[in-house]
Amino acid sequence: MSAPLQIVALLFPNVTQLDLTGPAQVFSQFPDAEVHFAWRDRNPVPTDSGFSIVPTATFLEAPQADLLFVPGGAGAFELFEDDAALSFIAEQAAGAQFVTSVCTGSFALAAAGLLNGKRATSHWASLHMLEDFGAVPVRERVARDGHIITGAGISSGIDFALALAAELYDDRMARQIQLYIEYDPAPPFDAGSPFRPEADQQSVKERIASVTEHRSPMVARAAQRLRTES
Repeated sequence: MSAPLQIVALLFPNVTQLDLTGPAQVFSQFPDAEVHFAWRDRNPVPTDSGFSIVPTATFLEAPQADLLFVPGGAGAFELFEDDAALSFIAEQAAGAQFVTSVCTGSFALAAAGLLNGKRATSHWASLHMLEDFGAVPVRERVARDGHIITGAGISSGIDFALALAAELYDDRMARQIQLYIEYDPAPPFDAGSPFRPEADQQSVKERIASVTEHRSPMVARAAQRLRTES
């Protein structure tokens, strides 16, 4: 692996900040690596958490990624109509060693034409809609299909990034980073996924129904656009 490792993370309005900042905290511990947060300009980009993040590079300034990373959030679906962002994803992916995402960032990868026939994961409430893009949805915390690695919802971004540390370096490096950031989860409730015993199944059904109603038309339009262009 050549040094420095170039990590390019896509930044966009209404990104779920933990999708981005959780992995970024792990990436910051990678030896001989540079992390770039890319958007169309360098103005502060609002997240879904009430604060903004300042890009470190524009699309034109960003280097070719060794590792391309796309986080998720409501803004990932808004990228479906953003030709510049989708082109940036596709162009970067063409030269990247790894193409990755967390949460609904996998939908941005799919809209850029990168997940057809590929196993991929996403947030549990949206996962089923990946099928519209020809992807193979899998209920895994971290899913890999060749050089494409996707993480499930939000907090799984830390697991995802540690898995990448082991892939790019070795298990010892990943363990060292996990120890340094004190990633030793002990949640107060056993309700962290729809399949945990304390998860409210009515809330699960309502969330999936709401997300599907709101997002499925956007997914259908983007999927049809891909089929038309191919």
